[in-house]
Amino acid sequence: MTQVTKDKPKNLKSPRRAFVKKNGKKLLRAIASFQSKQSKVPDTPKIGNEHFDFLQTFTDNWEEIRDEAQAVLEYRDAIPGFEDVSPDQYRIAKANQWKTFVLFGFGKKLEKNAKLAPKTVEVLETVPNLQTAWFSILAPGYHIPAHTGVTKGILRSHLGLIIPKDFENCRIRVDDTITAWQPGEIFVFDDTYEHEVWNDTDEERVILLFDFDRPMKFGGRLLNKTLMGAMKMTAFYQDPKKNLEDAEARLEAAIRQNDTNLEKLSD
Repeated sequence: MTQVTKDKPKNLKSPRRAFVKKNGKKLLRAIASFQSKQSKVPDTPKIGNEHFDFLQTFTDNWEEIRDEAQAVLEYRDAIPGFEDVSPDQYRIAKANQWKTFVLFGFGKKLEKNAKLAPKTVEVLETVPNLQTAWFSILAPGYHIPAHTGVTKGILRSHLGLIIPKDFENCRIRVDDTITAWQPGEIFVFDDTYEHEVWNDTDEERVILLFDFDRPMKFGGRLLNKTLMGAMKMTAFYQDPKKNLEDAEARLEAAIRQNDTNLEKLSD
């Protein structure tokens, strides 16, 4: 599959935004060592499930979560691409090939979306200090280029839901560890290590992706809370927040239109 190139969006070219991004990255790199020392779990690319008691709830309920994801996919055309939610992701998310149905953003539940996946939300609410969560929908043949996350204060988890039959060719690399998703299986990793994704199959891949605070000692928790508070004051938070509100409204309109069409058919 040929991937479409996309120029940097105009609203990302302001000198102020570039300054904040450049210096923010420097700050986060500088404090990463402190966060590692404060961590109560291993500072490794992948982190064993035994460190997170709440993961069992996801594997116990994964089929219900999968069923809710399948229901959401009925409105696939109204689900935004990752680059539409967060324009800063334009280098790795292109042409709506990586769609995101967001349930939580920066710790805040998206109420309208949440109504479409109540069991998923119920399980997500068992996660301590949940930050973000979404159904991550990857098109056949798509490759997410190598990239790194923002802060060691956050860990990421993936739960396999709808996985291509040729699952070995649908995989993620985190540092030098490669993992193929499988239905009902869950794992945790540190996305500040370089990672990339391939879906070298002719089928769509759907997982539940969620981020939560890294378990840390008091100093690390305090620093993380301060950083997240500061981030919410920047365009890197405000832009996705507004875009998510717009995406929720579009999806709600699509559902209303679908219901109206069904009513007409039944008349």
